[in-house]
Amino acid sequence: MAPPVTRLVGTSLTLDRGGRRVLADLSFAAEAGAALVVTGPNGAGKSTLLRLIAGLLRPVEGALAIDGGDPDLTIPQHCHYFGHQDALKTQLTVGENLAFWRAFFGVADAEVFPALDRVGLARLIDLPAAYLSAGQRRRLAFARLLVTKRPIWLLDEPTSALDAASEARLLEIVGDHLGAGGLVVAATHLALPFARADALRLGPAVVGVAA
Repeated sequence: MAPPVTRLVGTSLTLDRGGRRVLADLSFAAEAGAALVVTGPNGAGKSTLLRLIAGLLRPVEGALAIDGGDPDLTIPQHCHYFGHQDALKTQLTVGENLAFWRAFFGVADAEVFPALDRVGLARLIDLPAAYLSAGQRRRLAFARLLVTKRPIWLLDEPTSALDAASEARLLEIVGDHLGAGGLVVAATHLALPFARADALRLGPAVVGVAA
């Protein structure tokens, strides 16, 4: 078994998008067992930072590194990115959607029904995903985290579209991941009451990049 990821470090990260500097000389450290909560105004680069860690964007300058983990895997392969899109196949049932993601990431021992039960969707396991409400779709998307078993969770506005009960359930799941030595980076506009949390505040984005 690979050693756990104990630390994620970003050093002097700079990233441009569409002729605009979104991140400039940003450094941070996220520790296992504590959530790094990223806040800031719209356009400050919260989502961009998560997408960069996930390997979906490349920085102009700077680097990412982890302590621990599987040396044969890249940093993005240690991550599960939970973004704004729910990434569901509406023609498949709730259970089939989760089974697809379990198979896609190759976690054969992860069980679908307990994961759905944890997010309050077990009774809907045979319902086509097309019939889910926005909040139910969000919970089903979150259940992917329970069957893919990545050490680093990248959560972009994780409580969006959730009612108070579902939000509490989600935060409990994240708390369990942290308690087991997992690592979380969460971008949010709202307060997320994790037991252990560090703050990363991003300022207004830099407008314009020299040609």
